[in-house]
Amino acid sequence: MRILAAPLGLLLNLIYGFVGNYGIAIIVFTVIVKCCMYPLYSKQIKSTARMADVQPKVIALQNKYKDDKETLNAKLMELYEQENYNPMSGCLPMIIQMPIIFGLFALLRNPILYMGSSTELLLAVHDSFLWIKDLSQPDLWVLPLAAGFSTFISFSQTQMQQAGTEAGNAPSMKIMKYIFPVMIVFMGRSFPAGLTIYWFMNTVIQIFFNLHLNKVKRKLREGGENKGKKKKIKQ
Repeated sequence: MRILAAPLGLLLNLIYGFVGNYGIAIIVFTVIVKCCMYPLYSKQIKSTARMADVQPKVIALQNKYKDDKETLNAKLMELYEQENYNPMSGCLPMIIQMPIIFGLFALLRNPILYMGSSTELLLAVHDSFLWIKDLSQPDLWVLPLAAGFSTFISFSQTQMQQAGTEAGNAPSMKIMKYIFPVMIVFMGRSFPAGLTIYWFMNTVIQIFFNLHLNKVKRKLREGGENKGKKKKIKQ
């Protein structure tokens, strides 16, 4: 993870040089990184919207050719070609995001390893911020609970975005909606407060992204429905 954590550490170091407080630097850093990743989220949501439109046709083919895998695969390929849809297009943004997320996690869990070795930076990770006396130590309740609650909202939005797809309808998705936020609360109580601030801010920004992308998704679906109606009229 050093390949990604090191340049991210340089960015965080640069921001700290301007703002002079480690907590504020993490917030600004989170906003910049999250905004840079917005195109990936947008692409993923658009792919999910397309999948929701294609899914009923996929299910119909699976039911029709459930005893003939070879024909099913051929028909699915024909469907994807007709719909101009790539089933892997929704996975690519997530694959790209994961190394970045791991790099961020490594950086903010051990910032001293990636932000340089000056005395100023060594002291920076111990800055106070709001009620937190030392950002290198865990905040036991406020931040973890805030991170868990924001994660629950974001996860609920994601579940709504994937409604109508296999992933959205999976029982495991519904269970994780409640389990994952609880996990975040317990992990937040052991992670440095700086890392928990990042997770909280990252999730809050994601909530606003989701609100915007839900509007984009609705417009895409409305556009798809209008095209379908026009095709029926021509026929």
